[in-house]
Amino acid sequence: MSVSGIAQQQLLIGGEWVGAGSGATFEVRSPFTDEVASVGAAATVADARRAVDAAQAAFPAWSQTSLAERRSILERAAEIMQERQQEIAGVVAEETGGTFGWGMFNIMLATGMLREAGVHAQAVHDQEIHSHIPGKRMLAVRQPAGVVVGIAPWNAPVILGTRAIASPLAYGNTVVMKASEQCPRTHGAIIECLQQAGAPAGVVNLVTNALSDAPDVVEALIAHPATRRVNFTGSSHVGRIIAEKAGRHLKRVVLELGGKAPFLVLADADLDAAAAAANFGAFMHQGQICMSTERIIVDRTVADAFSAKLAERAGKLTVGDPREQSTQIGPLINRAALDRVSTLVDDAVEKGAVKLTGGEPDGLVYPPTVLRGVTSEMRIYSEESFGPSVSIVEVDSVEEAIRVANDTEYGLAAAIFSADVEAAQQVARQIQSGMCHINDATVHDEPQVPFGGVKASGWGRFGGEWAAEEFTELRWITIQDEPREYPI
Repeated sequence: MSVSGIAQQQLLIGGEWVGAGSGATFEVRSPFTDEVASVGAAATVADARRAVDAAQAAFPAWSQTSLAERRSILERAAEIMQERQQEIAGVVAEETGGTFGWGMFNIMLATGMLREAGVHAQAVHDQEIHSHIPGKRMLAVRQPAGVVVGIAPWNAPVILGTRAIASPLAYGNTVVMKASEQCPRTHGAIIECLQQAGAPAGVVNLVTNALSDAPDVVEALIAHPATRRVNFTGSSHVGRIIAEKAGRHLKRVVLELGGKAPFLVLADADLDAAAAAANFGAFMHQGQICMSTERIIVDRTVADAFSAKLAERAGKLTVGDPREQSTQIGPLINRAALDRVSTLVDDAVEKGAVKLTGGEPDGLVYPPTVLRGVTSEMRIYSEESFGPSVSIVEVDSVEEAIRVANDTEYGLAAAIFSADVEAAQQVARQIQSGMCHINDATVHDEPQVPFGGVKASGWGRFGGEWAAEEFTELRWITIQDEPREYPI
């Protein structure tokens, strides 16, 4: 089965590409052209259960496979993905409206995740523990957990689809990926790369489903007795539902959810550098990134100069067809996303904010918009826009900047611009976020880092050696080498 020109994205269950048990399919339309971008098999609850059954059957052998062999398969999958990068980037543009450059960036980071997952798994070793009992040896041992269900989103489809399964596979788990309803072909391409790389039957499985069937399919995947871990990337609203379902079944979850990333511009900041980073962080992929810069908290003494620099940059971004390699801003994912951004911007303007740049949307393409004078009375101050708009909030001190940065239910990414790096580090420690970048953008990820958030932005960490905490079982094993006397 080829991703290019495929008539239907099928399910992968136990090494076989198959249609849904019911024969049903669903369509995905391009956000830019409104033409059919893909057709996917609409999995049933029975299909979802069969996928977990297949992963469970493959687990004993895969968990005993040497790390060298698992790592070799992941590295080969990265090579295959890289060979197909232009083809897959084209599918990203068709299904999600992401620009061609965004698709290529997705593949660059995803291949790094595949390659580095095995490296970090290799760093995990048994640890000796001192015992107070004579002649007793004790070990803390990490072992594969079992079947991992990864629920992947559409917005960074290759990165986040790969992240959902790379570390679990490296640590010896088997996986079921539930693809996003918006990009079944893109997520299918990831699974196909792993299959072509030699992943044994049942080690990787793919479930695609129609949007209306998602609640039942997700429930079946979580509730299956063999499922031992669930990871989900998406909105905080859906993340709470996933956590509640997992809690009922006592399943551990890793959640990477929404954000309202603060970007602090202190009085001594390099304003040109700050404007460049804010422009990238706010508008890359139309602001549809969990780490996107949503709130720029700027010292009032430099607000005029900074606002002018940012508005100038934002106004020059190339907007249009995501299939054109020169396009920097493509369409939002759907009409609901456009309506959300438009409503939040209009509400802010009605309540006194000034639109420094931006205009009327063209179809689903919303122009980059910079709002100045945003206050806590405006909805956009607290609600995640997840679109190409950014709010400037002016403050009079570092202390006020920290308070405003923390005045949100979210806590994923943050950034601080200051010439005094040591002082900025002290500020960073006071910001409630899982990640904070000094003199850089809020949008940043690498395979070897502990990626994740706090508060309503989720819990748990993807990436690096920290993924072992999420995707292995920690066990205590003892050996009594000498006879022991017991009290009774």
